[in-house]
Amino acid sequence: MLESVDLSKSLKSSEWKALRPALQQRLYDYERAAFDAGIPTVVLFEGWDAAGKGTSINLLTQRLDPRGFKVWPIRAARTYEKDHPWLWRFWLKLPNRGQIAIFDRSWYGRVLVERVEKFTPEAEWRKAYRDISDFERTIADDGYLLVKFLLHISKKEQKRRFEKLEADPLTAWRVQKEDWEHHRKYEQYLRAYEDMLEQTESEWAPWTIVEATDRRYTAWKVLDTLVTSLGQALRQRGVDPDALSREAMAATSPHAGTASPG
Repeated sequence: MLESVDLSKSLKSSEWKALRPALQQRLYDYERAAFDAGIPTVVLFEGWDAAGKGTSINLLTQRLDPRGFKVWPIRAARTYEKDHPWLWRFWLKLPNRGQIAIFDRSWYGRVLVERVEKFTPEAEWRKAYRDISDFERTIADDGYLLVKFLLHISKKEQKRRFEKLEADPLTAWRVQKEDWEHHRKYEQYLRAYEDMLEQTESEWAPWTIVEATDRRYTAWKVLDTLVTSLGQALRQRGVDPDALSREAMAATSPHAGTASPG
């Protein structure tokens, strides 16, 4: 499945510069409209180390109202969290009505790193597919919008990025021993990713595979997908996203609030 993805997709710098302002403005407009409509949104990022998850999250949040979103960097469960059902800590991080929760990694760690590194017994991570599907179906039925990104790069590209980061003293700290260990297990993680996609793709929580070799293309696809998903959710609530864009353009026009010339 993932081996057939075209990782050569790219976007010219001039194209990205032309597309970026409007996309970020629409995202801001839709965030405000989703707040007014009471639509809670969950955006999650999975993918390879060095694929650009953090960069994508930074891009998304640049133009958002900081009062309307929360970013959750997910790590291994803490001791007290292990005393609860495994999804408990994620339930606590779901956004309020009208707000956005952005997950830098997520509950899918159970069927990815916990599976490959054997942190979780096989019977438990296999059961997690059902737990995840039930969890996502429950919150979708409750009105949540789920947008799931998988950032995909090749093993060769990951190695190149690791080496580039290590070559710069200012970024070398970002590559740890465990990152190289994961890199050596690329094929095992590839199988885990493909199983995850097959087992958890659904109508209410579809996956978007992002061809993440080119940074500009990655940025465009993430922004465009989220804007499109929010627009569809707003239409389902009877809100016209195109009207929002026209109002925003009118409000920022140099002639706003003045009589038409002539």
